[in-house]
Amino acid sequence: MYKSMIALVAAATMLTACNSNETDENSKEVTEKSEQPVQTVDEQVTQKEPAQNETTPSADHEKWSSLPEYGKIIEQIGSEDYNFNKETDNDNKRVFLIDLKGEKQYKTIFVKNTNRLKIVKINGGGEIFNEVIK
Repeated sequence: MYKSMIALVAAATMLTACNSNETDENSKEVTEKSEQPVQTVDEQVTQKEPAQNETTPSADHEKWSSLPEYGKIIEQIGSEDYNFNKETDNDNKRVFLIDLKGEKQYKTIFVKNTNRLKIVKINGGGEIFNEVIK
């Protein structure tokens, strides 16, 4: 008699546990689906413009143009609409990864205490500039 009671309680517990897992999974699916925004054609067209918190390349240039190495970088790589992504900026050096259309093109290293600027072309070009700038 005790064995059958224990078996009955164990079976009920297992069924309850399995049922609650399915409920959790189903509610997660419903939540994920309901959180996805629905976009109309008009909204999709307007989203191609940069958002307010994104920087456009020209705003990016204005942001970095006051740096001592900026002029030499532009002189060496050209004035296309590159995006400057600051990798490191501490007391010793400043490192930028510069990309064009989402593809990394250059890495710059500016050593602050000596004013040495190194510019490396990432995809096969190697070091293109390594001098002390004024």
